[in-house]
Amino acid sequence: MADRKATNKYYPPEFFDSGKSSINEYVGQHPLRERAKKLSEGILVIRFEMPYDAWCLGCNKHIGMGVRYNAEKKKVGMYYSTPIWGFRCKCHMCSAWFEIQTDPKNTDYVCVTGVRRMVKTWEAGENGALELTQKSDKQKLEADPLYRLEHGITDAVKAKKERPQLERLLDVRDDWYDDFALNQSLRRSFRGRKRELEADEQERDALTKRAGLAGSAVTILRENEEDRAHAAAVRFR
Repeated sequence: MADRKATNKYYPPEFFDSGKSSINEYVGQHPLRERAKKLSEGILVIRFEMPYDAWCLGCNKHIGMGVRYNAEKKKVGMYYSTPIWGFRCKCHMCSAWFEIQTDPKNTDYVCVTGVRRMVKTWEAGENGALELTQKSDKQKLEADPLYRLEHGITDAVKAKKERPQLERLLDVRDDWYDDFALNQSLRRSFRGRKRELEADEQERDALTKRAGLAGSAVTILRENEEDRAHAAAVRFR
């Protein structure tokens, strides 16, 4: 970043005789500047995005998934050959700090201190999803013939009601089942798009040469309907 900012700017005469390879090395600063101020402690400041909804234990306010912080990233351990990283952040609504660590074993993040993960629960029946038979119901089905008969009638009625939706899902699955045909269709569309882009580029190059703009920084954009309408409305006297 610092090298980019120094481009086309003043370099002192001493820099060229110093034998340094970059302006950062010459002035004695790290390319990451303030982000690397704790690098000697193994800490690098990065932009960290909350992986899930959580509660700050300092102010008891909600932190939404996707909120970004300037986090202090530090290696805190190993899981076999995979590093475990810790991210220490300061809540944007109070002065409390919290820490989250990676969990390679479960491919997740765990709250360590200062923050609590928000747990969201829902009932399958309320969302129209398939409800699994509970263990107690299974035992009752095996032991009680009347309950098994009643449960079978209920299942039959439900199956009849849900049959149209299941058939639609099966039709959708069949439409997407042929991977080869999908890949073939996608490649065909890519090839067609590529030919269009190549034809447009050749047309622009030819127009650039006719206009005497070859080798210049002027870029001729693709013609569209708005350009045609505007050109047709121009009247020369």
